[in-house]
Amino acid sequence: MKTLSSTISLLVVLAFYLPLFGQGRRPAAETVDLLILGGTIVTMDQGRNVIEDGAIAIKGGKILRIGKPSDMRGMRAKQTIKAAGKVIVPGLINTHTHVPMVLFRGISDDLDLQEWLTKYIFPAEAKNVDEAFVRAGTRLGLAEMIRGGTTTYCDMYYFEDAIADETKKAGVRGVLGETIIDFPVPDNKTWEAGLAYTERFINKWKNDPLIVPAVAPHAPYTVSQEHLLEARDLSNKTKAPLVIHLAEANTETEFIQQKHQGQRPIEFMEKIGFFNDRTIAAHVIQANDAELDLLKKHDVGIGHCPQSNMKLAAGTAPVPAMLKKGLRVGLGTDGAASNNDLNLWEEIDTAAKLHKLVSGDPKTLSAAEAFAMATIGGARALHMEELIGSIESGKRADLVIVDMDDLNQTPMFNLYSHLVYATKADDVRTVVINGRVVMLNRNLLTLDENAIKRVANAYRTKIINSLSK
Repeated sequence: MKTLSSTISLLVVLAFYLPLFGQGRRPAAETVDLLILGGTIVTMDQGRNVIEDGAIAIKGGKILRIGKPSDMRGMRAKQTIKAAGKVIVPGLINTHTHVPMVLFRGISDDLDLQEWLTKYIFPAEAKNVDEAFVRAGTRLGLAEMIRGGTTTYCDMYYFEDAIADETKKAGVRGVLGETIIDFPVPDNKTWEAGLAYTERFINKWKNDPLIVPAVAPHAPYTVSQEHLLEARDLSNKTKAPLVIHLAEANTETEFIQQKHQGQRPIEFMEKIGFFNDRTIAAHVIQANDAELDLLKKHDVGIGHCPQSNMKLAAGTAPVPAMLKKGLRVGLGTDGAASNNDLNLWEEIDTAAKLHKLVSGDPKTLSAAEAFAMATIGGARALHMEELIGSIESGKRADLVIVDMDDLNQTPMFNLYSHLVYATKADDVRTVVINGRVVMLNRNLLTLDENAIKRVANAYRTKIINSLSK
């Protein structure tokens, strides 16, 4: 009995003390996909917080935690990137381009918009563009954008399903709009065929983690009123973005005024009920104060393309007024046939300087404001600010690590000034999209650079031969 009593007493003591021993144990280490340690984090969050000697934990394609390296203790990472001495920024967002048109880079320069389109671009497309062309051009454009730190782009072109396929393979995020237009184009010869293709395309790609399919009627000067409303109805039916060129030149304004009782393009589009809260309008140069209020009323996103607009002498969008009114404004390169590159760092620099020149005020569009347009502003223009555009816990892990030690960046006094006026595309070292490293130390990991250039140069010969006939 005494032995039994002692045993029971021992069990009582163990039952009391064993849980206390467990309290001192370290919890099991949390496993994350990627840790980025060191570097200055430019969050672009609402408070525009900048974290020196920061750290970012990424899991499941999302940003799990932001802080200091000490905040990541106890974490085990499948991959760790050391970013000491570098700057970590949100992935850049290109709000307007035609990515396969990199294969037409430089074939027709120094022309006005209508001559450029009707005499050169449309004929070149008719003779050359097919699905293979689009895939080759997309791979080239994606490689160029990744190299420059662009992680999301908004596209309008033909064979957009093939563009989506190549974009997904490369690990890039895209709002991709199938262009529909009132005359025969390479992928669809009638409006009806184009609309049906677009609906299939949207249904195929909706809910993809990287691809946001969209409907993209080309412009009010190439699409009839009836067809513009059919495109809007498809957007409403599928909840897909509605992407369009709008108010991009004097010639467009004159055309719409002649055809629609003196109305200007934005007035006309508002009157017919085209806009919805998923609309993304490229260029928006021909816009007065009242028309900006209409765009604000409908929460329209705007893709500002300063270099393309300058090159075609199309005019200057009233961006300072847009920002003052709180419109959703991002930056775009436009297609490389009218720019002639997909380098968003040049667009940031140009936008800041252009609007100082036009306004006559060097305080207009500060460096911080210009950089915001390429990040969180671009996300707002695409109606995606809840997912991308800033480095915040819970958002998609779209990040760019920028080297700050090159000659063009030495010495550094102001971070935003450096990012806008000094940083170049080749200062980008590493790119992460949706938590996946797609470029590491300037090495592309999802695309074959040599194969891309070989195919692109073969297309150069084909295009030259087609234009000589």
